[in-house]
Amino acid sequence: MPLVILAGMGLSVEAGLLGPLGGQVGHLWATLSIFGVGSAILFLLLLFSGPQQGPALNTLPRWQLIGGFLGPMYVIVLTLATPHIGIAMTMIAILSGQVGKSVLIDHFGWFGAARKKVNGERWLALLLIVAALVLIARG
Repeated sequence: MPLVILAGMGLSVEAGLLGPLGGQVGHLWATLSIFGVGSAILFLLLLFSGPQQGPALNTLPRWQLIGGFLGPMYVIVLTLATPHIGIAMTMIAILSGQVGKSVLIDHFGWFGAARKKVNGERWLALLLIVAALVLIARG
């Protein structure tokens, strides 16, 4: 759990970096630079982590590759939104969407996820996140 929290903190830092970068070099170039650096780091990790069996992409259901489209779209939205609405508002809005969709994915077991019925506590958690979105928007 601490690593997941740190990763979330990293997303806030990334949003703070992407806004100004997008203003200087353009939003699509900023997104490309982020993915280029990330790809280079992943390549080095794969290179030095020992033998790995490469993926058989042609055997996977096509819908599993949608993440390759969603990642850049997420970064483009960060790059565009952050300078206009701020980092806190961007992050809480993203969190609202993530938790809202995650509750549905868990509830219905979409994408092969284990089914976890929505209970009162999950609805309350989602409501509190939406309340945080409204309060940050007003502040």
